[in-house]
Amino acid sequence: MSIAFPVVASRPSEIEVRAVLLSAEVAKDPAAAALGAGDQASVSSVLAGAGFEGKPGEAVLLASPDGVPVVALGVGTLEELDGQAARRAGAAFARTAKRFKTAAVDFSTLAGRSELDSLAAAWVEGATLASYRYRAYKAEVATANLETVSLVHSGAEDERAKVEAATKVAQSVAEAVCWARDLVNEPGGSMTPTALAEAAAEMAKREGLEVTVLDAKAIEKEKLGGLMGVNRGSAQEPRFVKISYTPKGEAKGKVALVGKGITFDSGGLSLKTGEGMMTMKCDMGGAAAVFGTMAAISAVAPSVAVTGYTPLTDNMTGGDATRPGDVLTMRGGKTVEVLNTDAEGRLVLADALVMASEDEPDAIVDLATLTGACVVALGTGIAGLMGRNDSWLSQVEAASKRTGERVWRLPLPADYRASLDTPVADLKNISGGRDAGTLTAGLFLQEFVGEGIPWAHIDIAGTGWAGKDSHEYTTGGTGFGIRLVLDLLANFERPTS
Repeated sequence: MSIAFPVVASRPSEIEVRAVLLSAEVAKDPAAAALGAGDQASVSSVLAGAGFEGKPGEAVLLASPDGVPVVALGVGTLEELDGQAARRAGAAFARTAKRFKTAAVDFSTLAGRSELDSLAAAWVEGATLASYRYRAYKAEVATANLETVSLVHSGAEDERAKVEAATKVAQSVAEAVCWARDLVNEPGGSMTPTALAEAAAEMAKREGLEVTVLDAKAIEKEKLGGLMGVNRGSAQEPRFVKISYTPKGEAKGKVALVGKGITFDSGGLSLKTGEGMMTMKCDMGGAAAVFGTMAAISAVAPSVAVTGYTPLTDNMTGGDATRPGDVLTMRGGKTVEVLNTDAEGRLVLADALVMASEDEPDAIVDLATLTGACVVALGTGIAGLMGRNDSWLSQVEAASKRTGERVWRLPLPADYRASLDTPVADLKNISGGRDAGTLTAGLFLQEFVGEGIPWAHIDIAGTGWAGKDSHEYTTGGTGFGIRLVLDLLANFERPTS
């Protein structure tokens, strides 16, 4: 159930809880009038006793004389206040006020800021995302109680309209992220390639997007050798989904999105450990991110044409599974010696990158839960960013800063490419050593990107899954990359050479 966020000129009389955004400066000397929770001295004492300093993500629930509890929300210093701080405040409110149904948040403490609309939008994103729970298999479904949160903006009517428009888009984006989380959190036994393709096609038709789903015969006809090779050990048929968005008016560019869609990864004959398989239903997080992006793209309405390319299969150990040493012929003709069947994501992505390149986009972004080495290097809070064309990678980094979905640029050293050489085929799918696994995976993918096409590879192996609730993330699939990519598309400029 989604939360309603009406923008109102004054606080409704009938609410169960309200919130006030407090900067670090105000937290040191809070105004009793703003909080409405008793005299200033007692309010200061309660906040100080709780260790409240006004930092982003801090929240304290206070009693009030009028019987309406108030939540003090920290947003950091006024100088450093940005979308991420507002998003953390929204998430903190959702968790602190989860037992209430109706609420109001007072944005008057931020009045006069030119970016108030974007701050309110970020707050709504945080509150929506932190309220998410996956309950499909719970015997007793405990739904989030928050139903309506009124956003109080006492400014001019045109300013309220601007805030309302921004928050509506933000809610559409956040709900698309939550839907993508549902896709990731669904068990691999039921979220099969066919089921995932059907969910994506249903979404595309609902959003008025063009969609094509290739079945096993069509995949073979299209010579998607990587996808067919990974699928050989599975009892489930593969699928390849292509979804396209066309903007109103003249498009100022064309962008391709590619997402890894391994619906469950056992490792194939290079079998993972039992512990290593526990979260492998999330190995289609890249495809889910592409689908989530397309689910909200009409709401964001970028003036760029966008097509998503998603190969879907699981990676299993059936009797005819691809063996270490087998050679696959990818779309486009390059041959790959498979020495580790658990390095399968790059094989299906290779086909998709070739297909995307054939459509001659101005730029490509791929998202994939690709390498454990990236988790070792950057942890679970930062995604790895690789690719070519500094102008394009800089646009990705700028979108990352605006949305709070962090990335860190890693190199693709040309001399490391030799580690993928093999006397048997054009290249092999692993380097053979333990070093630079994330970089050599990126170098492998680069082999299948059309010459001269700006390309960004985002490794979400660490960021695609949350082991615990934290800020706007909840345990399970995160939907990481959707907000970043939508922002990237909304601010797209043709990359310079």
